Amino acid sequence: MKVVMLESLGVSEAVMEKHAGKLREMGHEFVQYDKDTDPAVQTERMKDADAVILANMPLAEAAVKSAENLKFIDVAFTGVDHIPMAAAREKGIAVSNASGYATEAVAELCISYMIQLLRNTAKVEERCRTGGTKDGLVGNLLAGKTVGIVGAGLIGKRTAALAKAFGCKTLAYNRSEVNDDSIDRQVTLEELLRESDIVSLHCPLTESTKGLIGREQLALMKKSAVLLNTARGGVVDSQALAEALTKGEIRGAAIDVFENEPPLNTDHPLLNCPNTVVTPHIGFASAESLKQRADIVFENLYAWLDGKQLNAVK
Repeated sequence: MKVVMLESLGVSEAVMEKHAGKLREMGHEFVQYDKDTDPAVQTERMKDADAVILANMPLAEAAVKSAENLKFIDVAFTGVDHIPMAAAREKGIAVSNASGYATEAVAELCISYMIQLLRNTAKVEERCRTGGTKDGLVGNLLAGKTVGIVGAGLIGKRTAALAKAFGCKTLAYNRSEVNDDSIDRQVTLEELLRESDIVSLHCPLTESTKGLIGREQLALMKKSAVLLNTARGGVVDSQALAEALTKGEIRGAAIDVFENEPPLNTDHPLLNCPNTVVTPHIGFASAESLKQRADIVFENLYAWLDGKQLNAVK
């Protein structure tokens, strides 16, 4: 079998050589490339591949359709909205993801966002650096707040559990029933938006969740509430959120994901509005998580080469 890795997994050469060596010992060919989103380049690199590995780089539909030998797409990411799933299904190509690798990393980042927004850390840091004080910027505790989780999967439930450790009440909006000690009450989206002090998004990007949080939904939130998005950029209407922040209709927002992967155009509306924390998609990116991700991805590959499939995406 020929295995082609289309982009770096962000781990050390030693980790990669361990897996590359194992594949060669098993009698397989392993080739790795630097990231390139050009469909023509992807088509050329995948033309005789039996399996491909990639992270969150968009995979060109044309490259998948033209790869005559391709049988397995191994995604080093949780979401697969950047994979042409319809084309893969049509060709009978198996797809696996790396579900679970970023659970702790994203949940911890969300707690950080909550505290940063409630304690006005960006503003007081600026004050401190320019010789000012905290006057007028004294914030609030996380303890006692109501945290609404939109999408109570692994990451959503872990975020809720950490929030409960800080003394928060937790609500969840989820398409299926949630039975977990981390969630105090399962509610409708409207109820969650009205009652929550903090709304944290953890749902995948699908046709039903695209633009899930727009003007109408933002208008339901408390003026004192904050919104966190570590899910997918397309779940939120960025322009509507920017307007709500600029008008003071909600207290603040923390955004780690955008419609496109960073680097962003500097005129993006969420980069130029008040009371925001913005980061260039770092939720999954800790050294520990990236190592775990690589282990999951190669275990997926070894299982598939052995005639089994782990972490299958349907």
